[in-house]
Amino acid sequence: MSGPLYVPVLPTRPHAIGAWRQLWPDVRAASRPLWNLPSLPGTAPETLATVVDKYVGPASAVSRHGGWGDAPFGEDPQTAALAEALGPYCEFGQLRPVTGPERAEAQQRAAVETARRCLRGLGVRVQVAGEWDGRLAEGVRNLLARTRPEVSLDLLLDMGAVLDDRPDAGKEALRALDALMPLAAWRSAALLGGGLPRVTADLLTEGACQAPRAEWRMWHEVRATGRAYAPFLGYGDYGVQPPSALAQPPAPGRQGGPPWGVLRYTTESSYLLFKTLTRGPDRTAVNRSAARRITELPEFRGAGASQGEMWLSACANGPLSTSEGVGGPAEWLRAGNLQHMTYIVRSLAGG
Repeated sequence: MSGPLYVPVLPTRPHAIGAWRQLWPDVRAASRPLWNLPSLPGTAPETLATVVDKYVGPASAVSRHGGWGDAPFGEDPQTAALAEALGPYCEFGQLRPVTGPERAEAQQRAAVETARRCLRGLGVRVQVAGEWDGRLAEGVRNLLARTRPEVSLDLLLDMGAVLDDRPDAGKEALRALDALMPLAAWRSAALLGGGLPRVTADLLTEGACQAPRAEWRMWHEVRATGRAYAPFLGYGDYGVQPPSALAQPPAPGRQGGPPWGVLRYTTESSYLLFKTLTRGPDRTAVNRSAARRITELPEFRGAGASQGEMWLSACANGPLSTSEGVGGPAEWLRAGNLQHMTYIVRSLAGG
C-alpha cells in the first residue's frame, strides 16, 4: 500500500486553487488534493455542467500529479448531471471520482462507472463526524461489491471537525480503520480531519488566539499504535479553514462582510490566529502589525520557507503610507494555505 504524503481537503475556490498553483514543485509532487465542489442549492441539472466547469476546471488544471474530485453536497435531483459534468475531469484530466457508503445508490453507481472508464482509481470517502458506526463498514462492503478488480481503491477516512471537544477522535479513527482496512486491498489510505475552529469576532477579542492542532495529534495517536497499516497511513487536513467552510454556497457579487478578518500561521502544535481589518482608517497599520507579529514569532520559518511566508514578510515590512500589499480575505486565505501546506509536507517528509 502506498500513497501521497499529504491529502489536503480543499474547496474549488480561487484562493485554494491559487495557493495550490504557487506551492513549490516538490510540495505539489508529494501531495494529492481532495477538491470539493461547494453546495449548489437549487441549481437546475441542465445548468450544472457550466457551474461545475467554472469551479472544477481550474482545480483540475493545476492538479497535474492527480487528486480527487468530489461533490459531497450534491442534491439527489442533481446526481446524474453532477456525475456527467465531473466525468471528463476524471477521464481526460488527472482527478479520480469519489463516493461513499452513505451516498445515494445512483451516485455510487456513477462514480464506480467513471472509475472503470478512467482507470485512475476510486476514492471511498467514509465520513465519521462523531462515534464510529459499525453499519458504515457494511455500507462500504456493499459499495465495494459494485467495483471490479481492475479499479484501484483509495480509502479517505474523513473525521470532519477534530477539535478539543472530541478527545476520543483517535480512538474512533482506530475503530473505523480496524473495520475498514480488511475490506479491500487499498491502494492508499489517508486519515483526514479539520483542526481549525470557526473564526468568530468573539474568538479574536484580544486581537489574537491560539488553537491546538487536534487533528495532527489524532493522526500521530493512530500512527503510534503499532497497527500493521499505521506506517502506510497518509495524513490529510482541511488546510486553514474549518470543514464547514467547504459547504458554503457561492454568492456572486456579494457585498459587505465583517469589518475584520484573520491571518493564520501553523506551528508544530498550534494554529495562531491574528485579527486583521477589511476596512477603516486603521486597516493598513493593523494588518501590517498582524503580519509583523507572525514574522517575529520564534516559530516563524523565514521568508524563504514558502510563498506564504514571503507574502507575510512583505506585508509586515511594507510602508504605512500605502495599503498596497496588506491583502483581503482571499489573500489571507491563500497565504495561510501556502505556509500551512508547505509546512505539513516538510514535517511529514522529515518523519
